[in-house]
Amino acid sequence: MTLTNIITPGQLAPDFELKDINKNSVRLSSFRGSKPVVLAFLRGFT
Repeated sequence: MTLTNIITPGQLAPDFELKDINKNSVRLSSFRGSKPVVLAFLRGFT
């Protein structure tokens, strides 16, 4: 297994867009510079 896409501390995360629980599109970059972001990816959550 090769880990080529590791993000190091202090490095910006790649931008992406997902739907929130209300089906609204949310882009990670929209939070940049305004507030801390914690990401949690839950398996099997629908």
